Amino acid sequence: MRPIKHIHGDKKPHWVGDGFFVKTLINHLEDNPDFNYSHTDPFLLFDYGKPTTFSPNPDYKLHPHGIGLHPHKGFETVTIAYSGEISHADSTGGRSDILEGDVQWMTAGRGILHEEFHSEAFGQRGGVFSMVQLWVNLPSAHKLTDPKYQSIKRADMPIVDLIDNSDEQTVIGQAAIIAGDWHGISGAATTFTPVNMWDIELHTAGSTTLQVPQTHNTLLLVQEGQVLVNGTAASAGSLIEFSAPTPAHVDAQTEHSSLPATDTIELTYPATTDEDTPIKLLLLSGEPIGEPVAGHGPFVMNTQEELRQTFRDYQIGNFGK
Repeated sequence: MRPIKHIHGDKKPHWVGDGFFVKTLINHLEDNPDFNYSHTDPFLLFDYGKPTTFSPNPDYKLHPHGIGLHPHKGFETVTIAYSGEISHADSTGGRSDILEGDVQWMTAGRGILHEEFHSEAFGQRGGVFSMVQLWVNLPSAHKLTDPKYQSIKRADMPIVDLIDNSDEQTVIGQAAIIAGDWHGISGAATTFTPVNMWDIELHTAGSTTLQVPQTHNTLLLVQEGQVLVNGTAASAGSLIEFSAPTPAHVDAQTEHSSLPATDTIELTYPATTDEDTPIKLLLLSGEPIGEPVAGHGPFVMNTQEELRQTFRDYQIGNFGK
């Protein structure tokens, strides 16, 4: 069983634009010796948007809530809509609405400009809005890859049942495999490095076990509800950091990494919980890239010189070229 190292969540929420009320649970720019990018690699940033109620916006067409055009370079952004809808548009011509349960996986690569607003339909009616956004680092070999956009609908994600540990006939929840591998089932998204991203919902009392690679940095967000993780209680807005991974073993004769063994994580839906209230979780695990990071604002490169050049390119109109 992978031990829990720490439970994070004591961050004050803040607004991103006027449409996203979030707590930043991971920030690669923070110089905290106990929790920094080395503990979350390849995940650079993680904004948790707790359920927030928005009134109907009377000016939803001309002035939607959200954030206007802004740049990114050197990584990928992943946005998951739990409640509400997000309209995305970018400088490559990508444009779509992210509906409840959908995922936007945007590769910024050598540079992209994009905007994110509440959709017209959501702005008109209002309601509960909840989302998360992650920044996933790109290795140096792919920092300057062409920008691209993966619009992943809920129906396109493999859905697997989570079986109760004490009764193999009882299903206590499901997991949508956004990215990575679940016992040979591949996730919907393509990634540049090994990453697992599983959107989990528990709806029935019981315990189930997840298996994650020993070589991955591993984190678990409690998006909604209260859950026991390896017997430890955690509530909505908590980010659980598990102990450090085991370095990948390389066979000297084959020069290839051996297949990673797995650790287990036990999730328990307490019998005292109202079963009309599902527990929502997001499992993140990734093989550490292990490269230096130079970041500022919306740009993440490997060296300070690359970072300075990115800012120069942006200022003189060469961004993304």
